[in-house]
Amino acid sequence: MTEESLRLLPWTSPEGRPCYLSTDDPGSRLSRLADEMEADQLDCGEDVAAGAAAVLADEAAGELALRFALTQAIASLREVLVVARSRGGRLRG
Repeated sequence: MTEESLRLLPWTSPEGRPCYLSTDDPGSRLSRLADEMEADQLDCGEDVAAGAAAVLADEAAGELALRFALTQAIASLREVLVVARSRGGRLRG
């Protein structure tokens, strides 16, 4: 089985490597768990984007607040990109 035929999961191994799922059942327990986690990550991304926009709009926001907002936005963007890659791979497959 090739990496292209596997589902990229929205979490990593303890070593930080991508995790993949091999199944023909999109309704399997692990598939449903991955779907729920992807939905949570997308919801979190919306919240982080709104929070970062609020910090950027606040002219009184200090460096610490700006750095925190950017750090959270980058972490969220990374998660959303994994979701996009996973879903794109399933569309091709």
